[in-house]
Amino acid sequence: MLVIMKKHATEEEVEQVKEFLVEQDCDFHQSTGVDRIILGVVGDTRRIDRERLKNLTGVLDIYKIPDEG
Repeated sequence: MLVIMKKHATEEEVEQVKEFLVEQDCDFHQSTGVDRIILGVVGDTRRIDRERLKNLTGVLDIYKIPDEG
């Protein structure tokens, strides 16, 4: 799963998303670019309430990576 933060997301908003992911027993890798912060989420993302995650302040969009299955 990828979590794309809004262009002007604050550090506090990014931290809130990270805390939410940790609470869901997931880990993440942060990529910080000029205009965006992207969090690559690893773990059992099926457990994450995607609507709740998307509604966190500062989140622009989320993308589920399809299983290879």
